[in-house]
Amino acid sequence: MNVKSIIDHSQNNRHSKEHADDHKALIGRGGYVSPLENLWNDILLSVVLQKNVLLKGPSGSGKTKLAESISSFFNQPMHSINCSVDLDAEALLGFKTLIQEKGQTAIDFVEGPVIQAMRYGHILYIDEINMAKPETLPILHSVLDHRRMLTNPYTGEVLRAHEDFTVIAAINEGYIGTSPLNEALKNRFISFSIPYLTGEPLRGLFEREYPEASSLLIKTMLNLAEDMFIQVQNGLLSEEAASIRSLLDATELAQYIDPKRAIRYAIAEKLEDDSEKELVMELANTWLK
Repeated sequence: MNVKSIIDHSQNNRHSKEHADDHKALIGRGGYVSPLENLWNDILLSVVLQKNVLLKGPSGSGKTKLAESISSFFNQPMHSINCSVDLDAEALLGFKTLIQEKGQTAIDFVEGPVIQAMRYGHILYIDEINMAKPETLPILHSVLDHRRMLTNPYTGEVLRAHEDFTVIAAINEGYIGTSPLNEALKNRFISFSIPYLTGEPLRGLFEREYPEASSLLIKTMLNLAEDMFIQVQNGLLSEEAASIRSLLDATELAQYIDPKRAIRYAIAEKLEDDSEKELVMELANTWLK
């Protein structure tokens, strides 16, 4: 069975569809455009084969959009965890609370994203996993390896993951506040580098998202994007300057206000370094007379 057949077969037979109607609000919107020829199908195949997927790439390269598109493709609800140094076991697994039942006070357990995704065969999306404290993540080791199970420390329940349970994690490498994943955790993932979209695929994305935008505006934004990518490679701009998300925001604004102001608001003003702000506007000025 070839890759396409495997994916088609799985898309038509995902057991999570049993619960999809009850969790429609959690199904992501599609629309991810792959910058590499085989990237999309390779990630889908990894999901079908029950591999944990790790997306590595700079901020704004489309990692979250990719995860949402996988959710849309499989009609599979997605639970998201946004990691930080404050992430704890309760944020992952859930918490106990007091409820009133038939006039009596009782203790109830509110299931967190990990428990829900495992129970119903949903996608668990862990964003910026390398922002979490290293001591928090080992609780997921048995979830992410061949056991695919978890003993809930709050209830004692031994939960075995639904066969469609999927884990997708994302990291921004080298950013302030992040730390390298330990080998035990890293080895539980299949890893994919997610580069920024460039060239014709980026043009196609602009035209799809903003069909009313003028061809001149789209050409200008493409030229600016190419210039900024070059400066990122030269070390004169940080990666966030070339964020696809920011370029799309600038393009949308530029349909209604002066494009230079749009670029300043959506791209330049997000940067911390004044010299980088100036460089972005200098690049914009070469294309906007």
